[in-house]
Amino acid sequence: MQQPDDLYEVYSEDIPPGLVLIHNLTGFLDAGAAGGLAVNHLLTTLENEVVVRFDIDALFDYRARRPRMTFLGDHYGQIDMPDLVISILRDQTGTPFLLMHGPEPDFGWRRFSAAVEEVVTELDINLVLGMHAVPWPAPHTRPIGVTAHSADPALLAGRQPWVGDLEVPGHVAGLLEITLDSAGHRSMGFVAHVPHYLSASEHPSSSLALLENVVAQTGLALPLDALREAARRNDVEIDAQVQGSDENGEAVRMLEAQFDALTATRGADLTLLDQTDLPTGDDIAAQVEQFLAQRDAHGNDS
Repeated sequence: MQQPDDLYEVYSEDIPPGLVLIHNLTGFLDAGAAGGLAVNHLLTTLENEVVVRFDIDALFDYRARRPRMTFLGDHYGQIDMPDLVISILRDQTGTPFLLMHGPEPDFGWRRFSAAVEEVVTELDINLVLGMHAVPWPAPHTRPIGVTAHSADPALLAGRQPWVGDLEVPGHVAGLLEITLDSAGHRSMGFVAHVPHYLSASEHPSSSLALLENVVAQTGLALPLDALREAARRNDVEIDAQVQGSDENGEAVRMLEAQFDALTATRGADLTLLDQTDLPTGDDIAAQVEQFLAQRDAHGNDS
C-alpha cells in the first residue's frame, strides 16, 4: 500500500515551527463559494509560495471532474489541471502562516489524512483550521453566523452551538479533523451560515465572516478591506433584487423576524418563550442535511 509520505513532497526547509495551517478543499461544504472566495482573496492579496505539493494523480477523479481545456481552431491550447498544495503566506505584519488549498480528494481519503497528519507533525504546526459554509435559514440583512467546531473544548471557549447532533455525508475536512485530534494535534473549523437563497451564488459576506473569525482565533493580520467592499457591493445588489419583488421582500422580512427571535433566545430558557414562528434546531439541521445530501448526490461539485 502507498505510504502517506509517498503522497506529498516538501519543497522548502525554511518553514518555521509553530505556524497556523488554514485549509479549504473545494467541491463540498462551500455554500456561496465562501471558503473558495476566502482562499482566493488570501492568495491574491498576500505573497505566497508553494511549500508542499500532494500527488494529485493519486487523489483526483479526472473523469468525474474533467479539467477545462481550450481548443484553438486547429489544436489544443491549455488545460487547467488541478493542484492540491500547501502554500506559505505572510500577513500584514510579516507573520507567516500556511494555507492548504485545492480540490477535495476523490480517492485515498485515509492516506491523504495520514499524509496531512504527517506534514503537521513534520512541520510542527500549532493549529489546523478549516473554513467551510452551509446554507442557513437566515436573511442577508443580518450578520452572518458562524459555527465553530472542534473536539478540543478549549478552542471553543465562549462560543455557543447553533445545532445539536445530526448526520451528514462524510467529507475529507471532517475526517482530517478526526485524524488530527486522534493524533493529539490542535484542530478546529469554522462554518459560515450562508442565507439559503444565496447558497448557489458567490457570497463574499460569508467569506468575510470566515476570515474575521480566523483573525479573532489566530491573531493574524489579514487584509480584509477589499473583501469588505466586495461584500458591501454584493449586499447592495441583493437588496435591489429583493426590493424589485414584493414576494421576495415579504420572504426576507419573515426570515428577519424568525432570525431575530431565534438570536434573542440563544442561551435563554426556551420553555418560557413562544416558539410558534421560530425555526427549530431540527429545522436548521434539516436545511443543512438537505444541502449536503444534494451536494453528495450531484458529485459534490455541481
